[in-house]
Amino acid sequence: MTRIGRTLLALLAAALLATGPAHAQATHITPRLVAESTAPAPGGTTTLALTMTPEKPWHGYWVNGGDAGFGLTVDWNLPDGVSVAPFRYPVPDALILFGMMNHVYEHPYALLAEVSVVRSVAPGTDLTLSGVANWLACTDKVCVPEKAVISVRLTAGDGAVPGEARARFDAWRALLPQPLDRQGNWERHGDNVRFAIPLPASVAIDTPHLFVETQDVIDYAAPQRISRNGDRIIVEARAKGTREGPVAALLKTGDGRGLSLMLAPGAVPAAGDPVAAASAGIDMGLFWTALGGAILGGLILNLMPCVFPILSLKALSLARSGGDARTARAEALAYTAGAIVTALLLGGALLALRAAGEQVGWAFQLQHPVSVLALLLLALAITLNLLGSYELPSFGGGQTLADRGGAAGGFWTGALAAFVATPCSGPLLGAALGATLALPAWAALPIFGGLGLGLALPFLAIGFVPALRRRLPKPGPWMGTFRRWMALPMGLTTLALVWLFGRQLGSGEQLIWPAVAVAMALVLLTHYGAVQRGDRRSWLLIASGLLFIVSLGATVAEVAQAERTAEGSGSTFSPDALATARATGKPVFVYFTADWCLSCKANEAGAINREAVQAAFDKAGVVTLVGDWTNGDPVITRTLAEHGRNSVPLYLWYAPGADQPEILPQILTPGMLVDKAKR
Repeated sequence: MTRIGRTLLALLAAALLATGPAHAQATHITPRLVAESTAPAPGGTTTLALTMTPEKPWHGYWVNGGDAGFGLTVDWNLPDGVSVAPFRYPVPDALILFGMMNHVYEHPYALLAEVSVVRSVAPGTDLTLSGVANWLACTDKVCVPEKAVISVRLTAGDGAVPGEARARFDAWRALLPQPLDRQGNWERHGDNVRFAIPLPASVAIDTPHLFVETQDVIDYAAPQRISRNGDRIIVEARAKGTREGPVAALLKTGDGRGLSLMLAPGAVPAAGDPVAAASAGIDMGLFWTALGGAILGGLILNLMPCVFPILSLKALSLARSGGDARTARAEALAYTAGAIVTALLLGGALLALRAAGEQVGWAFQLQHPVSVLALLLLALAITLNLLGSYELPSFGGGQTLADRGGAAGGFWTGALAAFVATPCSGPLLGAALGATLALPAWAALPIFGGLGLGLALPFLAIGFVPALRRRLPKPGPWMGTFRRWMALPMGLTTLALVWLFGRQLGSGEQLIWPAVAVAMALVLLTHYGAVQRGDRRSWLLIASGLLFIVSLGATVAEVAQAERTAEGSGSTFSPDALATARATGKPVFVYFTADWCLSCKANEAGAINREAVQAAFDKAGVVTLVGDWTNGDPVITRTLAEHGRNSVPLYLWYAPGADQPEILPQILTPGMLVDKAKR
């Protein structure tokens, strides 16, 4: 098909859409209109999604379809007091057919629009929306104009949003281009057009493409030359048309990600380093800095109350063996392998979920009560083991392990240490893990592996440095006492997980089955120890085990739907709340926290919630916003990513009139916050 023929076909499709009947017909792209809240509150808004599902091999079009297509339009039939904003489109793909550029979606996609209801609408009023949607569906051989009646039933109410609907709409919102907060420039230069897009050099982009929404500016099918000049992306292509004035555009930065922006006429700097050449590698400075931070951060995690007992007991297992060099090296390598493999598995799961469109970050598994319950039961089992209620091969109990058995015990103990360390995000670790957002997956995985290596370094040093092994205390009765003392920090970890679990579930009947499950786990482990010591009443062990399984199943079913309302020493964070707070002209302090984050809780108790700090904040009029990530929140996850983080804590200070926030250190002091308030 020639270019002229393709263009004539698109014009014919437009004419048919304008004159065709509005009755329902079979379509190659199936539309469906849904609302985030079916009971929008008078005076408020809710979000509509028009989902479009193409059959294979059909595709739909972006708002500017390119050389041959066009976007979707809707002729609305709206009740009084209701208005619908224009639809927002997700990031499209570039598709060249027969020498023409098409801006398309070859997969299911959703267009989002805000619905506003005036305050005078009475509760209970029927606000059903309907309209006729028109769009163009194409394959590589044919284009068909399509239309359908779309509708969704709404009733004026309290604006409640079901949890399932919120999650679904958050996933669609995550695919929308993020608005760039600064304006770019563009200029014509002979037969070419050049664009300068402000984007910090630290922000990585992969296979970029500039989609220009404004017509008559650029030859869509012409090759784009993209380069970096400092903190600007320079895009050069062949010009088309005579358009002047501001230009709307979308810069695709990676798979499914993009930035929307406006460009004003103005001078564009010279081209810089080609992005295509740079994207073939990685920022090695960023990689080595992040890897070093992850290793040091993992090393610091050994001081946490849930990790230190495990490290101490593995060191004592060497003392029991008499310091044999071969045994020490084997256990140290196995422990290191367990820690690294577990960190890699958790990191790989995180990267896979993010690639699938999920908004998750480090320690994502702790945002779900079922995972917290599993960790709680594990911590309880370790605590009872340390108290001597029963014995596990992984922790010794005085028995001599064969080389293979010792290595197996070392591996699983290292894996356990890495798993229980995930709630912690100490110094250096937050920035290191945040760097994984800017690195490709093959380069990000070693960062997670570095965390496991840092966690294993003390035991690795003991295993391979004879001088350190010689300094270990000689075996004796004191080891049993020390082991029981190690139950104290692990028991405190268990209590902290009980508190976290209760916070995630709230209170009331939801806690009955979890309490029964924990109690039955306690009984089960106690009976197991009695059987080990020669008690023949094994039927008690079997009965308690069966009751534990039943109660655990009921608990999982109970907590799967659990939600929690955020609390904090300030207002709840949201982009709108932040914009409102900054508009007051007062300083704004935003902190992102989670109940399972030990560093977060330490900073809140030791700095943020101190009386002197709160008094200084009150005197300076500081507005505090709290982002609670305990149960996960896609909005917070995106905000963390925008500031180079995929874990908490994150502390932002917005000075009055400042364009960008100051990122505060991950260890806060009262004096630091008081000084900020006095400036």
